[in-house]
Amino acid sequence: VDESALTGESVTVEKSHGHLPVGERPLGDRSNMAYKGTLVTHGRAAGLVVATGARTQLGQVATLLGEAPTRATPLQQRLAAFGKRLSVVVLAICAVVFAIGVLRGEPVLLMALTAISLAVAAIPEALPAVVTVLLALGARRLVNVNALVRRLPSVETLGSVNVICSDKTGTLTLNRMQVREHRSWGEGDTALWTALALCNDAGPGADGWVGDPTETALLQAAQEAGVDVATLRQASPRLHEWPFDAERKRMSTLHAAVAADAPGWRAWVKGAPEAVLPRCTGASADANADALATAQTWAANGMRVLAVATRTGGPKLADELAQQPADTFEQGLTLVGLVGLIDPPRPEARAAVAECLAAGIRPVMITGDHPATALAIARDLGIATADAAGVLTGSELAQLDDATLAATVPGVAVYARMDPAQKIRIVTALQSNGLFVAMTGDGVNDAPALRSADIGVAMGQGGTDVAREAASLVLLDDNFATIVGAVREGRRIFDNIRKFIRYALTGNSGEIWVLFLAPLLGLPIPLMPIHILWVNLVTDGLPGLALAAEPAERGVMQRPPRPPGESVFAHGLWQHALWVGLLIGALCLGVQAWALAGHGGPETRAHWQTMVFTLLTLAQMAHLLAIRSERESLFTQGLRSNGPLLGAVALTLVLQLATVYVPWLQPIFHTQALSASELGLCVALAAVVFAVVEFEKVWRRRFRM
Repeated sequence: VDESALTGESVTVEKSHGHLPVGERPLGDRSNMAYKGTLVTHGRAAGLVVATGARTQLGQVATLLGEAPTRATPLQQRLAAFGKRLSVVVLAICAVVFAIGVLRGEPVLLMALTAISLAVAAIPEALPAVVTVLLALGARRLVNVNALVRRLPSVETLGSVNVICSDKTGTLTLNRMQVREHRSWGEGDTALWTALALCNDAGPGADGWVGDPTETALLQAAQEAGVDVATLRQASPRLHEWPFDAERKRMSTLHAAVAADAPGWRAWVKGAPEAVLPRCTGASADANADALATAQTWAANGMRVLAVATRTGGPKLADELAQQPADTFEQGLTLVGLVGLIDPPRPEARAAVAECLAAGIRPVMITGDHPATALAIARDLGIATADAAGVLTGSELAQLDDATLAATVPGVAVYARMDPAQKIRIVTALQSNGLFVAMTGDGVNDAPALRSADIGVAMGQGGTDVAREAASLVLLDDNFATIVGAVREGRRIFDNIRKFIRYALTGNSGEIWVLFLAPLLGLPIPLMPIHILWVNLVTDGLPGLALAAEPAERGVMQRPPRPPGESVFAHGLWQHALWVGLLIGALCLGVQAWALAGHGGPETRAHWQTMVFTLLTLAQMAHLLAIRSERESLFTQGLRSNGPLLGAVALTLVLQLATVYVPWLQPIFHTQALSASELGLCVALAAVVFAVVEFEKVWRRRFRM
């Protein structure tokens, strides 16, 4: 029976009606039970139904799936906290600005409009649009690398992942058995490949060999070794078969001898080494001992080992032998060789695991497969080190309470023989340690854990519909390396969201400082409400959205994941917004004071307000260009590395100059045309903002902040 949908076991499982020892056994070890949703690959049986509906294994999975909790994504948590804090601060500032203006004798209506405009300007209302666009563009980019996003917020969640719990079969491995090792005794490799081609029930299909995965792998290896399977089977037809039996653990076939042999018959036997080697009396004791030691070494390395033996005789005995029981016939065998099979790791999985480790992400294998196989693959890929402790099995995990399990999981890299409920316990235990968990899977048994994880990743090719429905992300190529690419995209998206927040808060901070400090310095209100709203519209709109196209920074996968409790203001963001905003405010107020000193009089109000208005817009554009990276200089990145942003900045400048120089717009915006020297002064002061932020990045690089 193929139970991979329920257990993840890549090798088909032999079933029998015999009783099992008393006690709890993992799902994959219940050899006398067949489950709904699994596939019979060969053989016949009569079954007694012992469970239906919710009591079946599939029904239990459905129950777990309905009970699985969902958590808010890191982005949702951070933006919710950001919104609450910002709302309180902005309301307080607006109230202070309104009160100070009224106390200075400004018209109440003007101050009310100014306070309301300031509140509108201070809140980055473009943030939801920017986040949505970033996530949508990220989802589009992920499709190009074979990852289909089913829940949009999960795109950013990938950047916060600390642990990736991966299924083994089909994700880290090819889900296709292959011959990894072979060794022959006596007659050499030719006899070994002949045996594997003849003592085999698989056959040709439209796209290769069809049959049991192990037997198709043996035929593929024989063919690659130069055996013409069809010709060989025609030259040595099968006379009788003793099929594989779970108790015997062997399969034997009786054939007419090939032309190179003397006329007669030849039998080929393959099966578990412990079931075949004791019957090889035709081999020396040393050969048998050597073969047994080799088989044990291969098995310890996660391979499924088969021993191959032969027996020959004259033609007259063939019909009589066919009537014998298998145990009677399978005596006096001669050892031919051993083969070791394994579901090999994907070629790109090893590099992907290494990239995860470099990025501070811990890969963990959770599988229903055999512990030795799971540990061998984990060591091969680098998930578990050579001196790592053994595997935590499902039966061992069942003995741990939740507190003990939570204390145990940080040191475990491989879990084997796990059932669906235990996978949920592992995910929950990891989350209780403050970790964000990505869970991959393809089977029905994986669906509850996919739903419980912070981000569930299902397989699109070999996965079940149940797993895909429960997941947030679907891998179209069933490739672990695609997850790593998705993590890189998630980190890029969050970086760009932070850049927008840095940009918007700094610009809004500059506007607040201008309006807040002007009355305290004895200056008139420097901006009209329409100026505030216009700056907010043109600077937070297209330029902010263009940050969505910013490419990933260098080294994005060489830094650890963000801590789950880390604020969006971390790493100096709020300090930057405060002091750069104060710098912009100081430059604007300085221009206002200079213009008042040079022109003076209420009749020039529109003129000096135009200078403040223009400088504020230009300073925010200069700041935008400077914060495209938190560490790298714009000159290192190159102006053309983000074409949409460059176009948005150019369009904003054109629109701003239109409000100043287009005659029919001047009455609407209460502006006057500036002279070339006045415009040049505004450009020069805006360049000061760019230079100061670039110097801040030099300081960050020098002190590795």
